[in-house]
Amino acid sequence: MNFPENLKYTEDSEWIKVDGDVAYVGITDFAQKELGDMVFVDIDTVGETIEGGERFGSIEAVKTVAELLLPVKGEILEFNSALEDDPAAINRDAYASWIVKIKVADPAAVNGLMTAEQYKAHIGA
Repeated sequence: MNFPENLKYTEDSEWIKVDGDVAYVGITDFAQKELGDMVFVDIDTVGETIEGGERFGSIEAVKTVAELLLPVKGEILEFNSALEDDPAAINRDAYASWIVKIKVADPAAVNGLMTAEQYKAHIGA
């Protein structure tokens, strides 16, 4: 499994990549392997400001449907529309296939998330 060092991670297996006050959010390689083949991504929160830890959408795999939780408070700016036609892109490369782009309310809040090493320990990798 892949654990990019330039990302931060949540206990719920989302990743976030911050660039100034904008960030990209997706699910980890571990999460996509656990969920199985992706068949649908449902994001109905574009334009909304969501608290960290709250639901911003869901992802449907062959095995299950899982809620997606925002790592930090922010406004949902954009959904990765490429996932509408090809949700399985997440299975091929979970880190290239971001799900939403957000405007982060407090960029310092990202510092409270896990590093790659901490996330690996958290999932027992």
